[in-house]
Amino acid sequence: MTEWDFERGRLLKASADALARTALANVVREYPHHESHWHLEGVPILSPRLSHPCFYGSFDWHSCVEMFWVLVRLLRRHAELVPAAEIRECLDEHLTAEALAGEVAFFAPEEHRTTQRPYGWSALLELTFETATWDDPDAARWASVLQKLSAVFVTRYLDWLPRATYPIRYGVHDNSAFGLSRALPYAGHLADQGDSRLHRLITETAWRWFGSDRDYPGAWEPSGADFLSPALAEAELISRLVPATGFAGWLEGFLPGLAERKPATLFTPATVADTSDGQMAHLHGLNLHRAWCWHRLALALPDDDDRIPALLETAHAHTHASLAQTTGGAYMVEHFLAYYALLLLD
Repeated sequence: MTEWDFERGRLLKASADALARTALANVVREYPHHESHWHLEGVPILSPRLSHPCFYGSFDWHSCVEMFWVLVRLLRRHAELVPAAEIRECLDEHLTAEALAGEVAFFAPEEHRTTQRPYGWSALLELTFETATWDDPDAARWASVLQKLSAVFVTRYLDWLPRATYPIRYGVHDNSAFGLSRALPYAGHLADQGDSRLHRLITETAWRWFGSDRDYPGAWEPSGADFLSPALAEAELISRLVPATGFAGWLEGFLPGLAERKPATLFTPATVADTSDGQMAHLHGLNLHRAWCWHRLALALPDDDDRIPALLETAHAHTHASLAQTTGGAYMVEHFLAYYALLLLD
């Protein structure tokens, strides 16, 4: 283990309880709320809780799903650090057949075939994967009720990816690389169960979209509302698809100069001038996403790769630029940042 691995473990132990309590509060906080709607004549727009009987909190649907992932992940892997009984009670109250049937009823109609694509789709598949692969009676029940909604999004992926000629590369919800990366574990789980369609399609699409990319303009990052790094999201996705030696060569062509910390903008944490501004606040997410990606890339390279020290040092710098903002601050940060903190620390 590296020194950075030990520090991540220490930070997780120090943060786990606060992350869990933030998620517990967020998933039942209905307002303020943001959601984009198709507005059809004669069809009323319902309140968040009526539209989404399960995932009505945490400001928006996808962030609420992410907060449930935080709860399940912490309960599964670090129950001794968090209010475990309270988390199980919350999950039991929300992850019910009735509530998930309401979510399916919202997303199944044709007018919602692009809603939450791909960010929210993948968040739900990630949550389902966490429950479906956990040997726990409660988790088995939660996975069962999540399955029908997961099936909706799997079908949507299978329909969309063959027709999606180009990826979306900017650093917010529509980013294609991050969506595919988060969907891959559940796709692999389905393949293990005998249905390899989604895993095969994600792999083929990732290579079609990104496999030949070279000299990515990482110096253009960040944009003013990014919470994802387009460059690093793409590299992280490719790191999942090839062995270390093959990935080392691909990364050299994609982002040359990493050992010399070039481009400098990718190695410099973003500055957030106003955490109460929902768009500027995204940049705290960017810092934690970058930290996670730098760590993931370092793990994906051969052990003697001369880029690893720069990647891990930069992961450390980005972590400490924004981790303290995860809890106890403006809701524009707090409604989503715990997900990125736990993704990084665990």
